[in-house]
Amino acid sequence: MRSARTFAIILVVHVAVIVLWQVLVDAFHVPKFVLPSPLATIATLGYAKYAWLSNLAVTAVEILGGFALGAFVGVALAVVFCWSPLVSLLLLPLFVTLNMIPKVALGPLFIVWFSYGIFPNILIAFSICFFPILLTTARGLTEVEPDLLDLVKSLRGSRWTLFRKIQLPGALPYVFSGMKVGAILAVAGAIVGEFIASERGLGYLMIQVQSSLDTPAMVMAVVLLTLLGVALYGLVLGLERLFVVRDVRLQ
Repeated sequence: MRSARTFAIILVVHVAVIVLWQVLVDAFHVPKFVLPSPLATIATLGYAKYAWLSNLAVTAVEILGGFALGAFVGVALAVVFCWSPLVSLLLLPLFVTLNMIPKVALGPLFIVWFSYGIFPNILIAFSICFFPILLTTARGLTEVEPDLLDLVKSLRGSRWTLFRKIQLPGALPYVFSGMKVGAILAVAGAIVGEFIASERGLGYLMIQVQSSLDTPAMVMAVVLLTLLGVALYGLVLGLERLFVVRDVRLQ
């Protein structure tokens, strides 16, 4: 009941904002090229020239691909760092330095190395979203109750037993916390790649319609990007509810 009430409040707030947007645009006669109304924005979905479905599918693949790769590499590296302090000492500072590189600056290099297409944009999304997952997972794997460690050692438990029974379950809240941040960053990464150089996708469409001041189409593209991000974030939340009990989830 509490979850349903919370969802209802969130839905009402969003609907109220959309209604207010429509009322203000109509009341002040705001030109469409400055700020289109919600109705004018939705109307662009009926125009075949925008190829909404194909562009949406391309961007969705880039976001999901970059996020999935970031989650896999981030968690895997965190496990390696946990098991080998020497590897962590050697590589973690390097990853911190590499993360400081502006991702926009990597775009042209990825284009030179991998040409145009979906794959370079997946790599840009990956490069942005994997580092928070790596850091939070590594922190979760190292924050283990000393009493539990002593108990496992007293029972002569192996390193694998310690990892599977203690460290991994205890790190899951941190893993999903990093994945929630990564889901948001993956959307930004995919669009950065499409803005730099692409032939398909919602970001590419926004660049194309910008020259003609087709603001309704640009706003619709932003709305669809937002929905993609919300869907991915909701997927992570659903997995968190499935694998992590409520009391230990990180907000």
